[in-house]
Amino acid sequence: MATIGPGLFPSILSPVFRHETSAVIGKFKSKTFAPTAVTSTQSFSSTTEQQLPPATTIPGNGKFEEKHGGVTLPKRFRDSEAESNEDGRLSLKDYLEESKDMIRSDSGPPRWFSPLQCASRSSNSPLLLFLPGIDGVGLGLTLHHQRLGKIFDIWCLHIPVLDRTPFAELVDLIERTMKSENCRSPNRPIYLVGESLGACLALSVAARNPDMDLVLILANPATCFNKSQLHALMPLINIMPEQLHLALRYILSSMTGVPLRMVMAAVDKGLPPQQTVGELSESIGTLSSYLSVLADVLPTETLLWKLQLMKSASAYANSRLHAVKAQTLILSSGRDLLLPSLEEGERLCRTLPRCEIRRFNDSGHALFLEGGVDLVTIIKGAGFYRQGRYHDCASDYLPPTPAEFEKIYDSYRWMEVATSPVMLSTLEDGKIVRGLAGIPSEGPVLIVGYHMLLGIELAPLVARFWLERNIVLRGIAHPMMFRKLREGSLPELSSYDSLRMMGAVPVSATNLFRLLSSKSYVLLYPGGMREALHRKGEDYKLFWPEQSEFVRMAARFGATIIPFGAVGEDDVGEMLLDYDDLMKIPYFKAEIERLTDEAVKLRTGVDGEVAKQDVHLPIILPRIPGRFYYFFGKPIETAGRKHELKSREKAHELYLEVKSEVEKCIGFLKEKREEDPYRGILPRLVFQAMHGFDSEIPTFEL
Repeated sequence: MATIGPGLFPSILSPVFRHETSAVIGKFKSKTFAPTAVTSTQSFSSTTEQQLPPATTIPGNGKFEEKHGGVTLPKRFRDSEAESNEDGRLSLKDYLEESKDMIRSDSGPPRWFSPLQCASRSSNSPLLLFLPGIDGVGLGLTLHHQRLGKIFDIWCLHIPVLDRTPFAELVDLIERTMKSENCRSPNRPIYLVGESLGACLALSVAARNPDMDLVLILANPATCFNKSQLHALMPLINIMPEQLHLALRYILSSMTGVPLRMVMAAVDKGLPPQQTVGELSESIGTLSSYLSVLADVLPTETLLWKLQLMKSASAYANSRLHAVKAQTLILSSGRDLLLPSLEEGERLCRTLPRCEIRRFNDSGHALFLEGGVDLVTIIKGAGFYRQGRYHDCASDYLPPTPAEFEKIYDSYRWMEVATSPVMLSTLEDGKIVRGLAGIPSEGPVLIVGYHMLLGIELAPLVARFWLERNIVLRGIAHPMMFRKLREGSLPELSSYDSLRMMGAVPVSATNLFRLLSSKSYVLLYPGGMREALHRKGEDYKLFWPEQSEFVRMAARFGATIIPFGAVGEDDVGEMLLDYDDLMKIPYFKAEIERLTDEAVKLRTGVDGEVAKQDVHLPIILPRIPGRFYYFFGKPIETAGRKHELKSREKAHELYLEVKSEVEKCIGFLKEKREEDPYRGILPRLVFQAMHGFDSEIPTFEL
């Protein structure tokens, strides 16, 4: 099977999936939640076996909604256009208002609730249980409810301020819930999203249920509590005069990073000075509310209890890490002043067998309350969303939103500016036109072509399909973008989050089958890594396997095959040292062997040049950039040829025809680019200066 990309260029071109994003303040005014129980087939009891309140419905006022025989929570909207952003995402102010209402008459045992914003999910959405941090309110995902609610069935755990349930009994409560829901829907996974204390709860429950299908998403886990600043505070709080308790809460609030984020969000908007002053004044008001809520949520007695609870939680979870088998994603903040989260994330990643980590270097402890952090985007980028026991690359794929695409595209926009790509396609009557009008309007479509050096043609190609035709191009990719055999020198998996967001899947016959059966647009490079890491003098040479790999699969689903060529790599760089040169230098030889040993192997049973899959990074001398050219040949239909192409001979003939067409496309572009007066960057810059930088730059005549 062919593969896309050498798996190296994202780290060379810089990460395209940015975690250090600026804050975006939500605009919807908040919903007011009152704590009530949410049950499934039975009412949940507190850890003292106290019966929960009966289900309640208040018709007509829009404040309550029935769920599984229980109740979600009341909500209150303030219709203010100035307070809403384009995706309806809530803000920190909403979190504060909801928290006030939640704890206003707070009593009773720990219990579950489901926000009304999360009612738009599909029927087969997996269950997500949110386990709160030290505050215990359960509203830590407020900023994410709107988007999470479209793909998850969300239940949040609320631990009342005055509740003193021991850690082990909280674990029992969560475990009972999980087992009950697993019995109701045994084929869907259960997601446990926990922050700090909640992360310890998630790990503990997972350790006790190693055979249950769980996915853990842990933000700044408190498993490192003994190394934290909070641990040092415990003996001081007992002897601290009551007059200093308020000052302690100020210190805790600043250590969460929320106050600084509020100020920076106002400054980063880039508004005129007068408006910036107004934004800062509003942020100060929000900060005052935050401190007030913090004082109500964590009075001194409760704070002491919660610190003891975190100590117990850390010890309990750490003693059982060896038993955790669940798929795990660690989210670590680089500026967490409460916990050493980066170091702890690394430790857990080394300890847990199925664990990945994402770092947020500019974020504080309260990660989920930061406007620039989007949990749905993180889950999609990491490839952690699935509705069944195994990930299905077709049915579980969530295409990027326009905002997500824009964020990814911004990282590669400089390539568009530097290379001004020319896209040509062929209509059914054979006419060559500029643009992608020759690409069929319906799938399945298999786009097969040549891989430039380091796969540098990918970003403009995928972007143009999205921008011009609103098509998500699903790339068949090297498995090193999805897993590593061992930790070492290969780029981190997070380097490829943007590729997964844009639909890349690991190379396999099963994945190609699923994509074509779902009528997707699939991008395939039969030359794979060998082509993308070619040697000196091998520019525009195809390294395809001797035997056909994709023709009969395409014919099975009647897919349209579109051969294409791409040229321009020789106009952006000159290779100084290729694989053969590097292998003669002991240092580079050892590094290549180390990298190759870390990567998943492909085509181990194949002979010839295409089997040479050693992972390396050639040394390239950059040039003043020329121009990229893409030519999509005439579509080759396989519909109605399924029985004909069952013959290996006929399938091989079509395979050779596709290969020949790709070579013709490359030859056409190499010849025609010589006629392009705007091949060099200087003429293009002059043209844009005269006609505007958004104007389309002409090229050779067709």
